[in-house]
Amino acid sequence: MTAFLRLDDTHVYIGLEATRGPWSVDHCHAGPPAGAIARSVEIVAGPDKLLTRLTLDLIRPIPIAGFRVDVEMQREGRKVSTAAATLTDLNGKICVTGSALLIAPSEERRVPTAPVAPLKVADARPGPFPIQKPAHDLQAFGSFVDVLYPEGEDHTPGPTSIWLKTGPLIEGETPSSFQRLCPMADSGNAISRNAELQEVGFVNPDLTIVAHRQTTSDWLLSETLSHWRPNGIGLAEARISDENGPIATALQSVILSPA
Repeated sequence: MTAFLRLDDTHVYIGLEATRGPWSVDHCHAGPPAGAIARSVEIVAGPDKLLTRLTLDLIRPIPIAGFRVDVEMQREGRKVSTAAATLTDLNGKICVTGSALLIAPSEERRVPTAPVAPLKVADARPGPFPIQKPAHDLQAFGSFVDVLYPEGEDHTPGPTSIWLKTGPLIEGETPSSFQRLCPMADSGNAISRNAELQEVGFVNPDLTIVAHRQTTSDWLLSETLSHWRPNGIGLAEARISDENGPIATALQSVILSPA
């Protein structure tokens, strides 16, 4: 499958066609850049701690032409570390700021947890990506992912569960568990939209991903729900799972506007 990003020799992330967002031909879907930030955080922090939470403020659109990511460790504790991240365009203008929480895993042991009944990929059927008509005429993110719907689900507006399979985050690399989550995590507001893009705009100015388990699965399930309010503010919630159960939760604030 098509990768989202290419990393050049100067450490610039360059958006490939699959990264194009639904709003503009020149700007990225925020999921792949979120994955690039996660990648950079994991490299700077090292392998001893797991990236557990990533919170991003999406200050301005991210250019598909290229961007850089800088990460600074703020706290390096025995159990918990924190980091700050900044994504800038090629002119040095800040597009995204973020914070990350990393936790050192302990030795595996049995602990009580909430019961779940995981869905299975084999029981789902193919279908289109929920947003079929971007606000432009070029192919965008949704054209480059494989889609399956569990029984009783479809691409119409409202709370929706959907399996997605994406290509690699970075051309020539295998993504980490957290990096795998990012493209889907920024899709919750689209998957669970309460009206079509041509009727109501639903842009998210932020993204928070909290992960509690790792995965190597190519297929990930997103169970999504959006709350839209008359004051123009909304919230998109997505629980992300594989066939073994929940992995993470993604939250997006949503700015609602007439199309």
